[in-house]
Amino acid sequence: MFSNLRTSFTRIFTSSRTEPKRGRDTRTPNLFEAAAAYVSACAEDDQDRMDEAATWVSPEALSFGVRELACRAVIVLARERDEPPGRVARTLLGLPAARTMDA
Repeated sequence: MFSNLRTSFTRIFTSSRTEPKRGRDTRTPNLFEAAAAYVSACAEDDQDRMDEAATWVSPEALSFGVRELACRAVIVLARERDEPPGRVARTLLGLPAARTMDA
């Protein structure tokens, strides 16, 4: 079971781009670099950079990286604001405060 998990994560972390970068170093960006580039391009509404970052790793790896970046960002903001992560996430998305199950 653990070997299957290790194999899956190894595939995700070693995913490579479909074509090499031209005019830059030959090192292949990892999934976290791809996620950071993709999310920052989304924030700046730069479709060309989003498209480029999306080619660096597989779609599954990019999704994993974006999800990990989102989790880490919410945790950092929650600590800075001294609020629960759920409240911070809902605020960032413009959602109303969560209803409690006690009512």
